[in-house]
Amino acid sequence: MSQSAITKTISDIRERGKLTGVDVANITKVSKATVSRWFSGSAVPRPKTELVLSDLRYVVDRLAEFYTPDEIRMWLYSRNDLLNGETAMDLIHQERTDEVLMAIERLDSLTYL
Repeated sequence: MSQSAITKTISDIRERGKLTGVDVANITKVSKATVSRWFSGSAVPRPKTELVLSDLRYVVDRLAEFYTPDEIRMWLYSRNDLLNGETAMDLIHQERTDEVLMAIERLDSLTYL
């Protein structure tokens, strides 16, 4: 990802999911200062961390189809029956985003019942 793509990704996560720099730092397991450096362009995340950021952005984008930004943040941090009692944030950090996306697909199918 280019620096402008990283900045846009973090910006989108903040706007669409109401996630803060601390939230991004928690999921990527870095300091808030590191996230600020990524955002300002003075540093770049490692490739594995870029993957976590892009996964988080995709999940936030998908959840925006169902929830407001405040609700998205709550959904990401709450234990969820669709995730077997785990939180989406933990699963994304563990590179288990596919499980989160399957839960979102189930949300999508529930809206048509």
